[in-house]
Amino acid sequence: MMKFFFFLIFMIPLCLLKNMFWLVQMMLFMLMFMFMNLSMTIDLYKNMSYMMSCDILSYGLILLSIWISILMIMASENLFKLNFYINYFLFNVIFLLLMLYLTFSTMNMFMFYLFFEGSLIPTLMLIIGWGYQPERIQAGMYLLFYTLFVSLPLLMGIFYLFNDLNCMLIYFLKFINLNMYMLYFSMILAFLVKMPMYFVHLWLPKAHVEAPVSGSMILAGIMLKLGGYGLMRLMIFLQEINMKLNYIWIVISLLGGFYISLKCFCQVDIKSLIAYSSVAHMSIVISGLMVMNYWGFIGSYILMIGHGLCSSGMFCLANISYERLHSRSLYINKGMMNFMPSMSLWWFLLLSSNMAAPPSMNLMGEISLINSLMSWSWLSMIMLMLVSFFSAGYSLYLYSFIQHGKYYSGIYSYYTGVSREYLMLFLHWFPLNIMVLKIDYSMIWF
Repeated sequence: MMKFFFFLIFMIPLCLLKNMFWLVQMMLFMLMFMFMNLSMTIDLYKNMSYMMSCDILSYGLILLSIWISILMIMASENLFKLNFYINYFLFNVIFLLLMLYLTFSTMNMFMFYLFFEGSLIPTLMLIIGWGYQPERIQAGMYLLFYTLFVSLPLLMGIFYLFNDLNCMLIYFLKFINLNMYMLYFSMILAFLVKMPMYFVHLWLPKAHVEAPVSGSMILAGIMLKLGGYGLMRLMIFLQEINMKLNYIWIVISLLGGFYISLKCFCQVDIKSLIAYSSVAHMSIVISGLMVMNYWGFIGSYILMIGHGLCSSGMFCLANISYERLHSRSLYINKGMMNFMPSMSLWWFLLLSSNMAAPPSMNLMGEISLINSLMSWSWLSMIMLMLVSFFSAGYSLYLYSFIQHGKYYSGIYSYYTGVSREYLMLFLHWFPLNIMVLKIDYSMIWF
């Protein structure tokens, strides 16, 4: 695992040279394929070096991080054209990838916390440095304070654990079962805000709307998954108390998911709609994790990977329209089928994946999560039906609103998609739908 770490470290000087924009991307492709060829077994930690190692959970999320980072660079060609601080931008992307890689691969609880918080800094830089509107400062503050406010209790909880058990390794904590209310809440809240759970989700739409396309992609693709990853790691030693309190989170998430789905129909900003749909998806993931059964666990994992690719792709599409029209309003982005018929196909493919149509990974994840929640209580079926129905509803609403209708008469000049954009969308959609063929790697763990 250290070899990939050093690979990223030695890529930093490359970012600071001139005309290295595409070379950095190619090097990340190389890193991606090297990492894909790691020998992985499903159940054990592998490739140990120092405090870093990798099991199937880390493996999938690290692959996703590298992949989204490659596509972030590909989506930000506009910065390259304008020569808008591209060296700093590349440095930011590499630094963020480094933080995420360390977060997912470290085995030490404190190091996990450190890199978990460290990934916030480059994200903040992306939003404040390359965002579009003056409100990006406020969005950055929201992001920072929501996350930091609940992170201090997590740090206290980690210190308490170390004081009590003299052990920080995540792997050894699975032999322990702690039944403490204060510890439970202090450990878990940071991840619920990061997910984000309903009631503490307000930072997400703000951050998404103000962020540049690369910021939105990494936020939707990876940052939301940090919360799920943390919960998966922590739930192991908080089992007993979670069984007492899990109904709180499940009820909040299912009701919140339904309410957010309705809120999607009220949005007039494309990015805002996609951001709210992310909150709805993550609410089902939280519910599945809190049920504490096998179906819920693997369903959350599959849906997190699927949503990372799908949501990121939709933000790319929103940005493609924004670069043409300089507006994200649904009322101005109408009748796009007249201008970009082939882009209509990509909108259709990614939005159909978003509403969990086969053969996407989202479908597999949602089937597992519905299974797990139904086994917990059949009453959850009511909310699940509504959330699933409305997720199809707002996806179709977005598609039909953008693609059909009379186009805005103020459009003076327009050009269709370029090959880079089609390639970028293909690289989102293809793994999202082809990985279903190898879904057994995610399904059969123990």
